[in-house]
Amino acid sequence: MPRPHPLVIGHRGAPGYRPEHSRSSYDLALEMGADAVEPDIVVSRDGVLVVRHENEISGTTDVADRPEFADRRATKTVDGTQITGWFTEDFTWPELSTLRCRERVPALRASSATFDDEQPVLRLRDVLDLVRAASLERGRELGVVLEIKHATYFQTLGWDVAALVDTELRAAGWANGELPLTIEAFESTVLRQLKERGIRGSYIYLLEAAGRPFDLASAHGKAALTYRQTAAPAGLDALTGVVDGISVDKRMILAPDKLGRLTGPSTVVDDAHERGLRVFTWTCRPENKFLIGQFRGKGGPAAFGDYESEWTVIRDAGVDGVFVDHPDLGVAFFRG
Repeated sequence: MPRPHPLVIGHRGAPGYRPEHSRSSYDLALEMGADAVEPDIVVSRDGVLVVRHENEISGTTDVADRPEFADRRATKTVDGTQITGWFTEDFTWPELSTLRCRERVPALRASSATFDDEQPVLRLRDVLDLVRAASLERGRELGVVLEIKHATYFQTLGWDVAALVDTELRAAGWANGELPLTIEAFESTVLRQLKERGIRGSYIYLLEAAGRPFDLASAHGKAALTYRQTAAPAGLDALTGVVDGISVDKRMILAPDKLGRLTGPSTVVDDAHERGLRVFTWTCRPENKFLIGQFRGKGGPAAFGDYESEWTVIRDAGVDGVFVDHPDLGVAFFRG
């Protein structure tokens, strides 16, 4: 049975208002009425699942300003891309716990940046526990949409990410379907591994607008399906019964042309639904910077454009879930 409205998911909490993945970001998202929140997880040197969007953390913490960690700066190749910075796998959890969260895009979200350096980095367990507590406090089921980052990369460092996630979910009481759990990744291998371990939840395959998943590209090279090929009917056929749904870059629905003009909605949502697959999309943001060209307005990149027109196309396409940075706006629009 279709939902009466899309699931409204606080993307890294409420990062339109607070530094992403901070405690106050998650608390605010749930206070604003989000149905679920989305923590991203990476791995520390001692095998702790840490909540950060990437394993390189200089853009979202104060690590670069900490002289005691200056010698940890390194250059690495992560999923085929060379990156210089500070990486979670080079720190123990006790060290990471001393770091403080910072706004990723302070030029766009100056108000959020006023909360910089106030809140510690969180573990997955911290987020699982706070969502459970909020569910009890608010008297309604609140969910976690857990995104696993760079599983193949961490495997090369000796970490079985599926095993780490399995252990943590079972210890926190989130493995048996008592609360709404969704597990998502851009790599299908780790999703399959967790499903085989018997973790009860919904499994969602994340699809970029371009490129190939790193796990399959590592194994098969250019023979691996691209994300776009996976989103086509034949690719979706192969996902049926393997995952519960897909989560696509919103551009795969909006289908803007080279001038930023809407040509969608595309058929991807209908194609997936015909095969029994749910469809989430990311990320619904109101700022001009993040809207396709047709819906940008005056006032510069940080000003809100005509986001409601863009979101109308997404809603009317029939998506089952939306990731939002401003949960109050998402709840008002998609549930209103």
